Amino acid sequence: MTYQCSHVSTIRSVHPSAKGCEECLAIGQEWFHLRLCRECGHVGCCDQSIGKHATSHFHKTRHPIIEGYDPPEGWGWCYVDETMIDLPNQTKQVGPIPRYY
Repeated sequence: MTYQCSHVSTIRSVHPSAKGCEECLAIGQEWFHLRLCRECGHVGCCDQSIGKHATSHFHKTRHPIIEGYDPPEGWGWCYVDETMIDLPNQTKQVGPIPRYY
């Protein structure tokens, strides 16, 4: 179910950068769900988490597309176009990923 998204060309096959939210792991913070940047592999926490590090990564880098990563959920989101997108493939977890909530 792909909606209008002009950023699908930025989707890459990536290697996850961490076994959890990079920033939360560094400061000992808990997360709710994880999101994976499909341009560079950054693993950040969702907007329901205290840190909202996936969205923060988007604002810093302008990398537009994330994947639901905890566990791989098969959906993508474009921050710029604010729409769900189909992903060409799912990223395998680098696990096990610690659970926090």
